[in-house]
Amino acid sequence: MTNKVQPIKIAILAMGGEGGGVLADWIVDMGEANGYVAQTTSVPGVAQRTGATIYYVELYPDAQAQSDGGRPVLALMPLPGDVDVVLASELMEAGRAVQRGLVTRDRTTLIASTHRVFSIAEKSAMGDGRVDSDQLLAHTARAAKRFIRFDMAQAAEASGSVISAVLFGTLAGSGVLPFGRAQFEATIERGGVGVKPSLKAFGAAFDRAQDGDDGEPAKVAPAATPAPQPRHPAVRALVERVQRDFPQPAHDFLLEGVRRLIDYQDLAYAGLYLDRMAAVAKLPDDAHRLLRETARHLALWMSYEDTARVAALKTRATRFERVHGEAGVQPGQLLAIHEYMHPRLQEICETLPGGLGRWLMHSTLPRKIVERFTQHGRVIRTSSLRGYLMLRMVAACKGWRRSTMRYADENRRIEEWLQRIAATAPRNPALAVELAQCQRLVKGYSDTHERGLRNYDTVMRAFERAGAALAPATLRELRDAALADEHGHKLQAALVQHALA
Repeated sequence: MTNKVQPIKIAILAMGGEGGGVLADWIVDMGEANGYVAQTTSVPGVAQRTGATIYYVELYPDAQAQSDGGRPVLALMPLPGDVDVVLASELMEAGRAVQRGLVTRDRTTLIASTHRVFSIAEKSAMGDGRVDSDQLLAHTARAAKRFIRFDMAQAAEASGSVISAVLFGTLAGSGVLPFGRAQFEATIERGGVGVKPSLKAFGAAFDRAQDGDDGEPAKVAPAATPAPQPRHPAVRALVERVQRDFPQPAHDFLLEGVRRLIDYQDLAYAGLYLDRMAAVAKLPDDAHRLLRETARHLALWMSYEDTARVAALKTRATRFERVHGEAGVQPGQLLAIHEYMHPRLQEICETLPGGLGRWLMHSTLPRKIVERFTQHGRVIRTSSLRGYLMLRMVAACKGWRRSTMRYADENRRIEEWLQRIAATAPRNPALAVELAQCQRLVKGYSDTHERGLRNYDTVMRAFERAGAALAPATLRELRDAALADEHGHKLQAALVQHALA
């Protein structure tokens, strides 16, 4: 108990498939091969990216253990304020380590990748639930004695390896452990699996850490995007209309809106978008903010996600390429992609031509038959010819999209939204901007769309009741409350607070 020599304490936070266990085993093997007593334990995380597995390693000099007259008693898990090195495979995991108290200013070297794998809470938020990476980096840097970070996922991909090899190389380059580069590399070679790519990733990370740059390279301002020069005459006419009839600060949003709506439906639909925006361009507008916000949100609303849109997105060649890249499919390997689909009766009716959809919705026997077959979801293998053709048939329904019940409902809401903006802008341009941004409440499909639409209707009723007396900040507060809680409890509390319930 009087011995002042303490074990080297290392915590590793990694998600499944990132080789956290391999990294821990490498450190243990290296320690045991070089005169240290080593021990590793792990605390499993939760699936679906709500947490990572924590691997904990302690290293104690074997010579000191012999001098002490026995084997050291090593801890089974890290304690707050008592960790020398923390390795995190992703930026949020670095933040979690700080939150748990594993990273301390006077002691801990933190090695982390700056790429993001968004958490379930971030993905499922009604609004933009992403944590600000810059703020996360700043808080984490203040918490650590030394913070070595760069995009290690990108480095691993460039080397054809996995992130555990990059973390191992960065650990070696940091010089925080009493082992040389040759001892680290010998550990990888003893593993005997993926040695060449692992050594390549290790070497690149080692050099990066040795350079002494503990941060990301300076960000270069993106070059101005040149105006598109489409070959199709009709598309070129739409682009020229944007450049001729609208102020330059809104061109980026308008051109992206045109591109999106041509892809979503057709040229005529993109023309309708510009017709609507031409009316908005005539409204009072400070610094073209209303025009830009309406251009962005109108394009999003007009490209609402119905079953045809979802089917089209799931069967695109670019999506198959992206999934193959993310899965790391090698030449000669086959990848099966399974989609879980659960269309409800209402969504089926909204996909059919209006008359047929209304008949099915209000029928008796046909409705019961369809409900019986749609009671449970189906798994469709889109990587097979049968599954792919099934979804392509659903995607082809966009041909009659403008005759469907869903289109009529969405179009009515869009026109009402634009009328509110037009009526509000002359007397309160700032309030009109907040009103334009309320479209953020309407998104997704199925249950997500229903919840968002319910919150949107609630906010619009409050807006109508308050009229010109409503302050822009109050409408923003109502919108943020609706986005913060999918069940609407926070929105109701905000309405009561402002006497708008």
